Amino acid sequence: MTEETPGFEEKPDVPSGATPDGAEPKDAAPSSEEGASPAGDAVQTVGLTAQLDQVRTALAERTGDLQRLQAEYQNYRRRVERDRVTVKEIAVAGLLSELLPVLDDVGRAREHGELVGGFKSVAESLETIVAKLGLQQFGTEGEPFDPTVHEALMHSYAPDVTETTCVAILQPGYRIGDRTIRPARVAVAEPQPGAAPAAAKEEKTDDEESGGTEEV
Repeated sequence: MTEETPGFEEKPDVPSGATPDGAEPKDAAPSSEEGASPAGDAVQTVGLTAQLDQVRTALAERTGDLQRLQAEYQNYRRRVERDRVTVKEIAVAGLLSELLPVLDDVGRAREHGELVGGFKSVAESLETIVAKLGLQQFGTEGEPFDPTVHEALMHSYAPDVTETTCVAILQPGYRIGDRTIRPARVAVAEPQPGAAPAAAKEEKTDDEESGGTEEV
C-alpha cells in the first residue's frame, strides 16, 4: 500500500505558455492597423501629395516639350513648302525666259500677217502652254510710265499728254504672278515744257469765248 504525503495533490503536467483552466486569456497585442496614429496618416497624405505634385510638374514639362516640338515641326513644314514653291517658280521663270525671243518672233509674225498655216498652229500651242505655266504679257500704249515694270528706250515730248506716258510698245513685258520676267520696253512722251495742260487750255478757251462777246 502506497503512502501519500499529506497536503500535496498531484497536478497534471501543463505545457509552458498554456492558459490554465478557468484563467482568463490576456488581451492580445493590438495590430499595426489598429495601432496607427492620426499623425502617421497625415504624414502619409503629405507624402502622396508631394508625389502627385511631382507627377503633375513632370507632365506639364513633357506637354510643353511636345508643344514646342510640334510648333517647330509645323514651322519646318511651312519653310519646306515655301522653299519648294520658290524653287519651282525660279525653274519655270528660267525656262520661260529662254522662250521669250521665240514669243517675240511670233508676235512680229502676227503683226506682219505671216502667222499662217502650220506655223500658226505651233505658235498658238506654244502661247497656250506658256499661259498655263503662268506667263502673262503686259504693256499697252497710253498707260502711264512705271519705271518698275517699263524700260524706256525712246523719249519725246507731246502736247497732248499730262504725264509721262507710254506712246509705243517696242517689246511687250512678261511676268509670272508678281515676278517680272522682263520689263516692257517702250517709247515714252512727256508733256511739252512750258505748255499748259490740255484741260487748262480748253477751260481757258471756253472762258475767252464766253467773255469775248460784249453787248453794244
